Amino acid sequence: MVSKMTIYLDSAATTCPSEACVSAMTAMLRIQYGNPSSLHRFGLDAQLLAEQARKQIAAALGCEASAVMFTSGATESNHLAVLGAAHAYGRRKRRVVTTTVEHASVRGAFDLLEAEGYEVVRIAPDQDGRLTADAIAAAVDEQTCLVSMMLVNNETGHILPVQQAFAAVKREHPDVITHCDAVQGFLKIPFTPEKLHADLLTVSGHKVHACKGIGALYHKKGIRLIGLMKGGEQEGGLRPGTESVPLIVGFGAAVSELRANLASRAETVSGLRAECIRQLSELDGVTINSPADGSPYILSFSVKGLRSETMLHFLSDREIYVSSGSACSKGKQSGVLEQFRIKPDLADSTLRVSFCAENTAVEIAALCAALRDAQEKLVHKR
Repeated sequence: MVSKMTIYLDSAATTCPSEACVSAMTAMLRIQYGNPSSLHRFGLDAQLLAEQARKQIAAALGCEASAVMFTSGATESNHLAVLGAAHAYGRRKRRVVTTTVEHASVRGAFDLLEAEGYEVVRIAPDQDGRLTADAIAAAVDEQTCLVSMMLVNNETGHILPVQQAFAAVKREHPDVITHCDAVQGFLKIPFTPEKLHADLLTVSGHKVHACKGIGALYHKKGIRLIGLMKGGEQEGGLRPGTESVPLIVGFGAAVSELRANLASRAETVSGLRAECIRQLSELDGVTINSPADGSPYILSFSVKGLRSETMLHFLSDREIYVSSGSACSKGKQSGVLEQFRIKPDLADSTLRVSFCAENTAVEIAALCAALRDAQEKLVHKR
């Protein structure tokens, strides 16, 4: 149980499941626990509830329910999108394009394609730390079958020009498949797969107050994918195995609850981020790494003279929880910060604060007070 003194500022890593999610899942676990593939009424009831959740996710994405495929999470969705599309369309076209700042699950999928003999083109940010639509579009040629680009970077909050890049790609090469990892943008910044010109799009449950172990892949009608596994016919045969209906229904409930007050939540988070930046600016040796026009939910900054690992332990001892970057990197440097032109010494002292609407100004003040205390105890007394 989390104590009342705990200050959790790591929502880009995971969020606390909402009451709506927990309530919906509890009912599925204790009352409506049928197998949705069973032909009897108990199974049909479970199937209907899962389909209702599919509609809830689709409503949040602005797409048809039939375009939503449930998976075990963002990593599986990203692998199914990248590998599944490349294997379906890459027989003759063996070039694929991505960026150097993708999440580890996307980078890993492209590494697998490279090992299979695909030509992988990785576009880096320019000297100003910006990825441009022109750079992505210029990398696509007649031999390209797939482009994958994230919407919001999970370490810095940079919002990538997915809409402009995919639109440019589709104008010149309409047959190229486009995939977007939208995990850190879902229910945080406005978009639809159609407006992004995305054929495939990844979202995750535990980033939006659902549980871990559930995600979804938007799969545009008519786009072919080759599945990663063989077995049953669940999820159109592309994701075989008995569906985890409690996780699916909890995901739908959490998303439906969030959609009801998206604007007010975004306003709250924007205010928290602005206040955090204001208070950090009053501290010596603090550099803000996130762009001013980045996601309001993520703020990356560096504290001169203090290594990230040291700071994480210092804050954790005070029950203040932040991160040094992607949780999937397990504390190791991912290299993404340097790709955004953040100097190595700053990257080594970087912290990532990520907000949700349940955070408060009091928590921001406590964080900044703890940082000031760390500077006095760990830097000034050396």
